[in-house]
This record gives sequence, C-alpha cells and structure tokens, in this order.
Amino acid sequence: MRIYAFLTAFTLAIGLAGPAWAQFLQGEKGGAKVGETLVQKLQSGIIVSAGSGSCRGLVGYTAVPRNWPEQEVKIVDEEISPEAKVEYREYDGAVKLMIVRIPNLRAGGTAKALVTFEIRRSQILPPDDTDAYVMPDLRKLDRRLRVYLGTSPKIETRDRKIRALAKAIGPDEKTAWGRVEAIYDWVREKVEYKNGPLKGAVAALRDGTGDCEELTSLFIAICRAADIPARTVWVEGHCYPEFYLMDREGKGHWFPCQAAGTRSFGGIPELKPVLSKGDSFRPPHNRRDIQRYPADHLTGTGGRPRVKFIRKQLSK
Repeated sequence: MRIYAFLTAFTLAIGLAGPAWAQFLQGEKGGAKVGETLVQKLQSGIIVSAGSGSCRGLVGYTAVPRNWPEQEVKIVDEEISPEAKVEYREYDGAVKLMIVRIPNLRAGGTAKALVTFEIRRSQILPPDDTDAYVMPDLRKLDRRLRVYLGTSPKIETRDRKIRALAKAIGPDEKTAWGRVEAIYDWVREKVEYKNGPLKGAVAALRDGTGDCEELTSLFIAICRAADIPARTVWVEGHCYPEFYLMDREGKGHWFPCQAAGTRSFGGIPELKPVLSKGDSFRPPHNRRDIQRYPADHLTGTGGRPRVKFIRKQLSK
C-alpha cells in the first residue's frame, strides 16, 4: 500500500496566508466476537517551529485513535506547550481529530502538542452463526449509514459495470452472508495484488490489478451497488473493508474482511490501531472538499513555520 501523510509522521514547510476509559465492548452482542488483544502505545500530535517571523491563529489537526468495539483508547501522557490549546472532536462517528490551536507563536519559537494513547486492540473473530444475518432494511437505515451506500473518492458505486456486477455476483446465494462472501471471493479472484499508484475501483476492475486500496474499494463499490453498506478501515500503512448486515432482531453489525493478503472473511487478525473508519471525509478547513481519509492539516497567518505531524509507536 502507498503511504500517505495521514498515515505517517512527516515534516514540511508551509507558507501560511482527554477522554477516560470507556467500557470495553467484548465484541457486540449478536455480532462479531473479539479474540487476542494487544496493548500498545501510540504518540500523536503536532510540533510547529516559527521561522524569522511570528505566526498567528495557527490551527492544526490530525486523526487520533478512538474507541471501537475492537479497540479501547485512553490518554496516558501529554506534552503540551503553554502556547498550545488542545481539543478533540468526532466527525460522523467515523474519525476523531485532535485539534491544536496556537493563537501566537513568536519568531524562532517552537510549540508542541504531543499526546500518548494506550490502545487495547483486539482481533475480530467471525460470528458462530452466519445464517442469522439478513440484508439491511433500507427503509429503516439510519441517516448516518446511508453514506456507506453512496459514492466516495475512488469508490465509483454508480459505474455501469460495477452495478452490473452487483446483480450478477451471488444472486443464488441463500443467505445475506453468502451473498457478501461471494462478492469478496470474486474480487480476490479477479484482481491480482500489485502495488502502484492509487487508481480506484473502476480502474482495478479494468486492469485486473491493484493493491489493498483497490481491492478494498472494489469490494466496497460492489457491496454498495448491491444495497449492502460497506466502508474502509484505515490502520497504519494498510486498509481493509467492513460490511454491514442485520441480525434477526433488526440490529445492525459491522464485519471486517481482509481484501488483500491472507483470506479472512467476517473476522480479521489485524492488531494495528484503527485510525479511522470511512472513506468520505469533509475536512474542517474546507467542508466542500471530500477526502478518502482525514489528511493532516495546518492553517494560520504570518511567517513560514515548519510543522511536523507525529504518529509513532512507542515501546511498552
């Protein structure tokens, strides 16, 4: 998989114009189960150094881990300069941003906001009774879930060939689980893993090749065209899809699968911290833009500071 600014720590020059422990969900009743758990520490944040001129109104943000059924997060350490103010904000139940505000930074000065998170990340195991799940009732689908039926950057759900595949793959399957699994196996059979530039679902279908993003995007596109909500899960240096089905009581559940790599459907052995879920993110600085993932960003006026976005694993 190609590496993005969102997923790595980096430095660049820019010309400028605490939560507590939540109760850990041991999987979800009626849904996926959790397996092996790994406790790890991740440091995230921003370091800004002003150049020869002072800077004003600096606002930077970066995605940080949040709680999911397979992941529990707490803050264990903070290094925050007096000039910096930190807040956290969740968007669409899909991503949590650490927002750093620096009203004034003198020439030659440096301000930092570094937070260390302790993360309990569990593997996800497939449910025992896969016949218990049905297709979602679109009439009762929550508004926040409908975004996972539409298009996203590089997930061309309305493409004619994608929609034709959604009708052609697995129509004779007797269960909803079997229908989604048929889509999963079809994508893995037809698209050979090959690392390269981002090109999306339609191009992967045309070329018959792609990396984890293309395999994930194509699986998601076909699912959505078949009225099955699906979304991207982002971890460090990798991504994989989740799909959404309902149980007999009408409660919805998300299930992961490994689009690229070892076959794993309905569960996944991944233990890297989840950074974000979803693939249609409108950044705070420009709500008209749509991003596949929440890219790190800094705005402000005056000077030419150097900003370093930090995301690094720490030893226990």
